[in-house]
Amino acid sequence: MTLDKILAIGGKPGLYKLITQTRGGFVAESLLDKKRTTVGLRSNVSVLSEIAIYTLDEELPLQSVFLKIQKKEDGGKTSVGHKEDKLKLEEYFFEILPNYDEDRVYASDIKKVIQWYNILHENGITDFAEEKDKASKEVTDETQPKDKTTKEPKPSVKKQADKKQSVKKSANQKTSSKKVTQKNPAAKKK
Repeated sequence: MTLDKILAIGGKPGLYKLITQTRGGFVAESLLDKKRTTVGLRSNVSVLSEIAIYTLDEELPLQSVFLKIQKKEDGGKTSVGHKEDKLKLEEYFFEILPNYDEDRVYASDIKKVIQWYNILHENGITDFAEEKDKASKEVTDETQPKDKTTKEPKPSVKKQADKKQSVKKSANQKTSSKKVTQKNPAAKKK
């Protein structure tokens, strides 16, 4: 599962997996206790794939930060818990991302990143590969032979439009002939 389906919902602890969309919002399942909840459109919701961390040079996607944590921890959970004091959290984050912007990345942000990484790790969501790596994998998958199934081509839109016009013409011709017979009173008397 990718980070495109993982959500952080304002006012609710932990992370959620997007299940389905509804008219008034969507249904999400908590990664902490597996309970489902409905979330309205007015709720403050963030998709993890769209979150970035400020650095001195640029904004680094959260996916890349998770990848750096994963490399540092050799694929395991973080060595620092999210409930540690501010100094330990900042030291740990500085080891992972030495150029993060200390003025715009707060201790609460670092807590969230560490907590989210550990939640994802506990749920087996550990594929934080870069988009370039995924794209190259897709290219190799496309070069492999696929199951060839033939489908009948759908009629083009132009042909369907021509059919509708011919139906309209024939309907108009029938109504016009009825009007003529009704307007000619001599034809009815004979």
